[in-house]
Amino acid sequence: MTSPAEGQPVDQGFKDAMRRLAGSVTVVTVASGAERHGTTATAVTSLSMNPPSLLVCFNRDSRLHAMLSAADKFCVNLLHTDNVDVSKLFSSPVTSAERFAGGHWSSSAEGPPYLEDAQSSIQCAKDQQIDYGSHTIFIGRVLSVRNRNDISPLVYCNGNYVRTSDLAKKKKPG
Repeated sequence: MTSPAEGQPVDQGFKDAMRRLAGSVTVVTVASGAERHGTTATAVTSLSMNPPSLLVCFNRDSRLHAMLSAADKFCVNLLHTDNVDVSKLFSSPVTSAERFAGGHWSSSAEGPPYLEDAQSSIQCAKDQQIDYGSHTIFIGRVLSVRNRNDISPLVYCNGNYVRTSDLAKKKKPG
């Protein structure tokens, strides 16, 4: 265990701590006319059930930030363990067109593109955006949700994709 007394700078200690924070992998998408863009993100969390809402955080230097700042809507696609290739593609330095060439993407009247076989796809109306440090926090009010029946969320921890599993199965009496 490392402590501040051992001389580790706070910023490196924080970075190391965040590598230990497992996070669901998502692809956040936006569209403006015929232009669409998306990127892989783990800085996504639910915010409230009343109204149903969530937040996403992006570095102001990211490719998605400018489009998300100008957009009225965005979509958060929670990835399934089957979607590792989509996650890697959307975190690579390729063009938006190349990103959307991977996976099965659809559009709907609710808003930006959604991944058809994602764990869940959550369409949001952007309610607020708040700058903090190097990032912007975007708050989205949930408009619609599409859920996949089988549950196997893709998770990222310590630089690797991982999956979840039950810690212990309860035995049925008898």
